[in-house]
Amino acid sequence: MTALLELRHLTVEYAARDRRAPAVDDLSLAISRGETLALVGESGCGKTSVGRAILRLLEPTAGSILFDGEDVRTMRGDVLQRFRRRAQVVFQDPNASLDPRMRIGEIVREGIDIHALMPRPKAELRVAHLLEEVGLPASTAARFPHECSGGERQRIAIARALAVEPEFLILDEAVSALDVLVRQQVLQLLATLQSRRKLTYLFIAHDLAVVERVATRVAVMHRGRLVECAPTRQLFSAPAADATRALLAAIPRIPWETRASGEGR
Repeated sequence: MTALLELRHLTVEYAARDRRAPAVDDLSLAISRGETLALVGESGCGKTSVGRAILRLLEPTAGSILFDGEDVRTMRGDVLQRFRRRAQVVFQDPNASLDPRMRIGEIVREGIDIHALMPRPKAELRVAHLLEEVGLPASTAARFPHECSGGERQRIAIARALAVEPEFLILDEAVSALDVLVRQQVLQLLATLQSRRKLTYLFIAHDLAVVERVATRVAVMHRGRLVECAPTRQLFSAPAADATRALLAAIPRIPWETRASGEGR
């Protein structure tokens, strides 16, 4: 497989009083087309900063971000706009990412309007199709976010990301706030969408029990650095880094068949 995304010596620093503190330190990593690469590590290890740097939601301090051979760090104007159509993100908390003043149809259609992909009547039909594709009735378009359950809101966030026909999705803790049953349903939805749409995923997570189910390969971060990257089965059976072994030791041994009561579909 050819690399869709390649990070070369990526460094992200934040200001900390009188010094610069590295959140991501000299990280090099490639993601092949069609795969799911999981980026894992303890809270604060820098994995979310990697995702935000890829999309230029924050500016890296150093290094290169090559997407389909082009350096994202040098993109400006229309070129950057086109990249952001090809690469989208689904965040952990849909409550924070969905505008409570907008109806669901407007939220899902927003990217279509920004990129001027089609006229309004066609866009509204597209929104109905997208909602149905993620397992929601088309009538959801008339509702507001607060009228939907947590699981429904995350499906809406996925529909919004898909609206501009991306090739690459960053899933930043996208199922960690969901209960066990809803999590399984959303993971199955993501697998179906990946197969149907030929998507590439960067799956940012701290829960290795979930990662084991979905990832092609796993990259492990510790204190801003990449300490291990291996095919999923190899990493789980023979971890090489102490940080990986610590994460594996923390996996709760709860059967996936457990059914938790809670939020919606």
